[in-house]
Amino acid sequence: MPTSNSNQRIRLVLTPGLHSEMCDFLIDRQARGLSPRTVAWYEEKLAIVEPFLVNCGVDQAAAIRPIHVRALLIKLSETHNPGGVHGIYRALKAFLNWWEAEYEPENWSNPMRKVAAPRVDLPPLEPVSLDSLRAMLATCEPRSFYGTRDRALMLFLLDSGCRRAEFQALNIGDVDLRTGSVLIVRGKGGKSRTTFIGAKTRRALTKYLRWRPEAHTSDPLWVTKESGRLAYAGLREIVRRRAKQAGVDEPSLHSFRRGFAICALRSGCDLITLQRMLGHSSLAVLSRYLKQVDEDLQVAHRIAGPVDHAL
Repeated sequence: MPTSNSNQRIRLVLTPGLHSEMCDFLIDRQARGLSPRTVAWYEEKLAIVEPFLVNCGVDQAAAIRPIHVRALLIKLSETHNPGGVHGIYRALKAFLNWWEAEYEPENWSNPMRKVAAPRVDLPPLEPVSLDSLRAMLATCEPRSFYGTRDRALMLFLLDSGCRRAEFQALNIGDVDLRTGSVLIVRGKGGKSRTTFIGAKTRRALTKYLRWRPEAHTSDPLWVTKESGRLAYAGLREIVRRRAKQAGVDEPSLHSFRRGFAICALRSGCDLITLQRMLGHSSLAVLSRYLKQVDEDLQVAHRIAGPVDHAL
């Protein structure tokens, strides 16, 4: 039985193989054009996996067995919520799938094929309350920079369905005030897409931009009074302040995106179109946004019930 000191020496020898393979994987993610945020996500998850595997005596990816993965998931369940465990499982699966394709090892079976993904029950995501939003909009002074900006900002968040990072990255030239088209140059996963805003939001945006007569198409769309691009903290503060003034609970920034999804569904938008506008990779992701109350189901049955309509 080796002493703890000898174990430590063994680990120091074993770590570079697995560590360098994981580093190569991260380089591959960067080369594929994944966003720095996504690459950092992989790095964070694998930094949790690596020391566990090393303590199990695993010196390289080829030595990982299903039993190691299952033991990892059990250990993680003691300190992480189900969503966190599932995220680490996905990162490890991506790493091993890459390793298999990169090295094409003979007589090796990917252990992830024998380990089922951990179960995670994802609750529906709450949309922004439209009554609360109306109250927040009512606090926006119509004859001030802050009032016109904040009104346009909140309407845009709901009407476009943009992610927070996409929203902040917009430039003036990305929005066509005539057609309402909004070009998301670099969405999640580095993918571009087009979404839209309606007439009411375009009018509010036009009033806001009148306060910036010297602005160019390459300038940020959402700015501070000093014309700097609005940062995450500033955006949060705007929503927090308007909610406090209106006397309502502060909605999360992402709840505007959920509100867009549920409103679009209730207005008759089909799921495939909605998926494209939101930039989701699958309908499974979209389903979390579509929390349907009993009234939604009642209306759907009234429209499509087979006895009333087919017999």
